[in-house]
Formats: sequence, C-alpha cells, structure tokens
Amino acid sequence: MNIAAVLLAAGASKRFGENNKLLSDLGGKPLIRRVAEAIVYSGVEIVVVTGCDRLLIEKALEGLPLRFAHNLNWESGMGSSIAVGVTALGQQTQGAFVVPGDLPFLTSAVLKELMAVFMESRGDLITYPTTSIGEQRNPVLWPRRFFSSLASLSGSPGAKHLLQNCEDAQKHAHVFDESAYIDIDVPADLEAARSRLNVATL
Repeated sequence: MNIAAVLLAAGASKRFGENNKLLSDLGGKPLIRRVAEAIVYSGVEIVVVTGCDRLLIEKALEGLPLRFAHNLNWESGMGSSIAVGVTALGQQTQGAFVVPGDLPFLTSAVLKELMAVFMESRGDLITYPTTSIGEQRNPVLWPRRFFSSLASLSGSPGAKHLLQNCEDAQKHAHVFDESAYIDIDVPADLEAARSRLNVATL
C-alpha cells in the first residue's frame, strides 16, 4: 500500500518566542531533522510543507530523500499547510500521515505500528495513536477518501474538526511508548526534551 507523510514545517512557532522551534538544536541536530529522519526510516514518501524560514528549513533537511511544497499563505494557519501538502501528493498515494514538525521522540517503529493498523482496515479508516486513557494524539494517518476534505482546509484549526466529524470512520492504536506524543510548544518543553534525550543516551 502506498503511504506518504505530510510533514508540517511552515509555522512561526510564536508561542516558542523569537526563534523557530523547528530549527532548535536537539541532540546535535535541528528538531525538524529528527522528525524527518524518523519518517524516512519508516520508508514512506515525504512532502515537507514550508512557510516561515523556508530556506533555513530546507537547509536543515539537506540530503534527506524528501520533497518540499511551499505554502505561500502559511500565516493563515495549519489548515492551509495541510491543504498544500495533501494537494502535492501523488495520485497513487492511498494514505497520508499528517505529521507536526515538533514531535522529537516520534520513531519509525510508531509510524510502522500505525501503518499496520491502517492496513488492517484495508486503508479505509482514519488511524491515530491514543494515550492509555484514550486521548487522540498525532500523527494521524488519513485514507485517500478524505484527501479532498483535507485539501480544502484553511485557517488555523487544522484537521481536528474534520476528525471529530468522522467518528464512525476511525481506528485508534494505543502506542505504548507515550513519549512519541511529546511536542514542543515553549522553551521549557525543549529543555525537558533535551533532559530526556540526555538520560536516554547515558
């Protein structure tokens, strides 16, 4: 089954402060590169949606097997970036992850686990990880039948409202490594991720 990933790297990360969180160093490499490498190792095609700091994001991902789609309207919010990324997917793509660029502990194993669950439904159900108490987390793997809805998104809400309207077309997987859900919103999150990474590599 042909599965791709739309990696969202267009935002200005205003809550993070002056710097772009996706370019922050984590374990010797930019945060966005850590996420992109996890996707590369899972074996799926990647479309990276750029916006703010386009050239710096492209440089941070130099040498990786992926392609870029630039969102000219990136300031309008995540919805428009998802739309740009999904529109850039090939006709043969049967499912697509929407991956926020700030998930430092996402692994190829988690992505493969979600793909296996997705394939159990023959690529028909929206598949996503949940916490031990059933809360939805990212990334979300969307079947092709929802691509047109994703491609018409705009503004800042992203795809959450679309997900909430499709409760009868979902399948969730409890991923035991809940660190995969950790995201970076503010500088304290980055420091916590660095501490976690240092402990893991001791």
